[in-house]
Amino acid sequence: MQLPAPFLKKKSNFRKLALYQKTESIYDMTFFFAHKYLDRGDRTIDQMIQAARSGKQNIAEGAEASLTSTETEIKLTNVARASLQELLIDYEDYIRTRRLQLWNRDDARAISTLNICRCHNDSAFFMNRIEERSPEAIANIVITLLHQVDYMLERYLERLQCNFVANGGFREQMARARKNFLKNSNK
Repeated sequence: MQLPAPFLKKKSNFRKLALYQKTESIYDMTFFFAHKYLDRGDRTIDQMIQAARSGKQNIAEGAEASLTSTETEIKLTNVARASLQELLIDYEDYIRTRRLQLWNRDDARAISTLNICRCHNDSAFFMNRIEERSPEAIANIVITLLHQVDYMLERYLERLQCNFVANGGFREQMARARKNFLKNSNK
């Protein structure tokens, strides 16, 4: 008897995804930033860290769930995106309420940061460079990464939707595999 064609996707290593690596960098920088620049006892510390953590963890969990549930992967990816949007607002609030400068896209610092963030995903790279930076600079660096990750998540969600429409969900793939197996075993 011939073995049926597998219907489970090959498990991916989410740690190798640039998207995950960038969110890990965001988490690490946020942890550093919140503990260094926010007042002890400020609830924003926990909220920022949890939003950064949620973004990172939901990407990982979604990738792991993708083996058997496209729906869960899409939902968790969207939760990651929403959490990171919450974090973006926290950084923007920090800058605004302290009358710091939010770098606009034409600012030389923003352009330089954008180019660096495009080329690097490794948290250690960013952590080695932010310890001596001002809170304004760190916040703007994280904001740049958050915008990049949001763009990446938007494209990723579009790809997941297209893949679902083209291939169906897990149950449809299981049924299709079973039907093909029965068809081929009766020959």
